[in-house]
Amino acid sequence: MRQIHPHEVADPDLVAAYAYPEAVWLRVNMVSSVDGGAWFKGVSAGLSGKGDRRIFAILRGMSDVILAGASTVRVEGYGPVEARESWRDLRAGRPPAPPIAVVTRRLDLDLGGPLFTAAEPYTRTIVFTTEQAPKERRDEAARHADVVVAGEDQVDLGRVVLELRARGLGRILCEGGPRLNAQLAAADLIDELCLTIGPQLIGGDAARILNGTATQRRLALAQVLQEDGYLFCRYVRESA
Repeated sequence: MRQIHPHEVADPDLVAAYAYPEAVWLRVNMVSSVDGGAWFKGVSAGLSGKGDRRIFAILRGMSDVILAGASTVRVEGYGPVEARESWRDLRAGRPPAPPIAVVTRRLDLDLGGPLFTAAEPYTRTIVFTTEQAPKERRDEAARHADVVVAGEDQVDLGRVVLELRARGLGRILCEGGPRLNAQLAAADLIDELCLTIGPQLIGGDAARILNGTATQRRLALAQVLQEDGYLFCRYVRESA
């Protein structure tokens, strides 16, 4: 892997390249095809490559918490994050792995699945839902997860971010999906976008990395890495 922007580096230190600039920061990480699709045959893994998976792991290891929408959790088969030996220094002074925080309006999740039943105490899943979610579902989820009601019929993402920060989870890594990304952008909560562009044309009806209300936010290109035809781009808020 090599860095091609803002200057040439033959073998960049990926930990340094993706270091959080601040202790309170919301980073979105996504992969897309050259023609803008956010998944292939329903999942993002079809667009990924070796370099993308390395960066994905480093971003997870750096984060305090991983935020994802219910659809992404279901389709991608999320479970609790497992600690890695390579994260030991990255996570010094913190738990060995970050928890998953799920945004779900109706709690339409597998509450008996590993994400809820197999998490270590330090990776106990956090669920942000609404008052419209059935009470019996909220009670069942609360057996294995921290359940936070963050809105009446829609999850208030501003409240989600504030709640995570109040728990000391300021370095937020959002892994999508496109609808959640669009809602975060509409609320002007995104500080950084890490975007892997895979060298593939896929066509079809895959969503873009933001799928929702039209939103225009100006970002600055902070960094570009390259490997095997993949581009790994970091964009940050222009005010950052």
